[in-house]
Amino acid sequence: MTRLPASDARRLHHRQTLFLLIAPSAAAALFITVVPVLLLVRMSLSSVSRFGRIGEFVGLRSFARLMADPLLPDIALRTVIWTGTVVAGTVFIALPTALVLNRRFFGRGLAQFLVLAPWAISVASFAVIWRRVLSDEAGLLNQLALATGLIERPVVWLGSVPASFAFEILVAVLVSIPFSTVILLAGLSSIPATVSEAARLDGAGAGARLRLVTLPLLKPFIGVVLIFNVAYVTNSFPIIWIITQGGPANGTDILVTYLYKLAFTLGRLDEAAALSFLLFCALGALTVLLLRMLERPAHD
Repeated sequence: MTRLPASDARRLHHRQTLFLLIAPSAAAALFITVVPVLLLVRMSLSSVSRFGRIGEFVGLRSFARLMADPLLPDIALRTVIWTGTVVAGTVFIALPTALVLNRRFFGRGLAQFLVLAPWAISVASFAVIWRRVLSDEAGLLNQLALATGLIERPVVWLGSVPASFAFEILVAVLVSIPFSTVILLAGLSSIPATVSEAARLDGAGAGARLRLVTLPLLKPFIGVVLIFNVAYVTNSFPIIWIITQGGPANGTDILVTYLYKLAFTLGRLDEAAALSFLLFCALGALTVLLLRMLERPAHD
């Protein structure tokens, strides 16, 4: 039996040790991920009672019934608008905020605290607060508008679909800013000051340094912000459910709130499972696409 050289033996032993250390966590993560997905697939391909009892195999019948739902196209489109608007708004606000907070100025610590403190508040609590702010007569927004003479009588802010959806997008952006700012601040702090200083000495202005130095080096962190926010915002249930419960007349429903209604209000658990599986696949494909785009060299 041929013996490995000492260096190769050490390398093999090192790899085996790493594998043994990683194996328990990898097995747990695989179990937590795979088992629910397999159960979801089983439910979507079977008849399911209102009480969650899985019956006979029915194939793609649940998917066919789901595709025939007249509400689904509008809700799917609204989900795309919701996700795109909230993620774009979050990045466009969080990036300048992180650039400002990365500079040294008097009161920087207080400014960082004020921007990041809302992160400590749960999304559900944040939504409850905004529901109270936007309520009809006793709401804070109406009280302020009446006190300043901007309106003569209370406004039903959540009485129409466009206004309700716009307020929910605003709340979702505000909720997402602290996390995104933290990630971008971490990225900015990892960029050596010497790189920007060298560009400045070469004659690059502030705009050119931002475009040619800071943003390319910040690209992986922007990617993390995009991926996490897309997944989080698409599945953001509390904001819409607490503020409007998808109303009026399903006008502010997104896929995740409609999924909840299918399962626990209408008792169509098989269709809810089918919708959940489709949403899982769509998010997975979108995540892979974003990762591929981020892996491409800047000159492509």
